[in-house]
Amino acid sequence: MTTFDLDRQSLLVLDRIVAGITAADLDRPTPCAGWTLRDLLRHQVGENHAFAQAARDGSAPDWDGGRLGDDHYAAYTASVEDYLTAFGEPGVAERSVKINTFGTFPGEVATAMHLVDTVAHGWDLARSVGVQYEPVPEAVRTALQFAAVIPTDPAKRAENGTFGAVVPVAGEAAELDRFLGLLGRDPAWRVS
Repeated sequence: MTTFDLDRQSLLVLDRIVAGITAADLDRPTPCAGWTLRDLLRHQVGENHAFAQAARDGSAPDWDGGRLGDDHYAAYTASVEDYLTAFGEPGVAERSVKINTFGTFPGEVATAMHLVDTVAHGWDLARSVGVQYEPVPEAVRTALQFAAVIPTDPAKRAENGTFGAVVPVAGEAAELDRFLGLLGRDPAWRVS
């Protein structure tokens, strides 16, 4: 199974969570420090469209341009469809894709970067609304392998503002918990 296939399956898991989010939920806190659920969904919408544009055009000028409008679910599903359509085109895995300020990568690596976001934000969403998160096990394993090569230096992480400091997690912890810790999330986080 390709990384793109795993990402597609993972996005289906997120779709079920996002479909259950109500307008009243949008002000809930998330594990992403300082972000509400509205902020997180807006981020995902913006990133999905930007990844799609980068796959089509080689780069995207706006990585923060997510808009939810009056229907957050419709905005989210349209962004997912845009991403899946763009990365589903033949040859994307070999195409050069510039990802935000991180650099230019083969499309296959860009897909892995998106998968990391998908798995992490799926957990964020589920925790924010208090529902069970059941990610695709192979997707978690693949995302963990990719997250393991992300620099852990706190200064570099602060510079790009993408991940918090690594949260120590026991080596025998579940793959999802180890993945979350590498991305600066506390696997024990709950809405207060």
